[in-house]
Amino acid sequence: QVQMTESGGGLVQAGGSLKLSCIVRGRAFSTYSFGWFRQAPGKERELLAAVGADWNNKTYIADSVKGRFAISRDNAKERVYLQMNNLKLEDTAVYYCAAGTIFSSIATESEYDYWGQGTQVSVSS
Repeated sequence: QVQMTESGGGLVQAGGSLKLSCIVRGRAFSTYSFGWFRQAPGKERELLAAVGADWNNKTYIADSVKGRFAISRDNAKERVYLQMNNLKLEDTAVYYCAAGTIFSSIATESEYDYWGQGTQVSVSS
């Protein structure tokens, strides 16, 4: 069983930055792939960024956030991060981290088995 807890959300002005953290509690952290998703009101959940397990050195960044967001993992601290820069009004959403033992595409939402409760990010003008 894997438990995931996001933090770091909040209210920020457009153009600002936030760094989200996801604490992961469970076994074999290095064997999991991780993804950051978000869901805005009235919209479907979307994958923003993903990073493969240690044996699968892949990353994925959605076109909508490419050049502004970056994902990273710290195996020693068992944490996953999402650095968000140059935030825009349309980045307002609840942000989730997720984990899965993925042998295929890390960009496929259905591959993720464990989810956090989410953290709210609100961007103001």
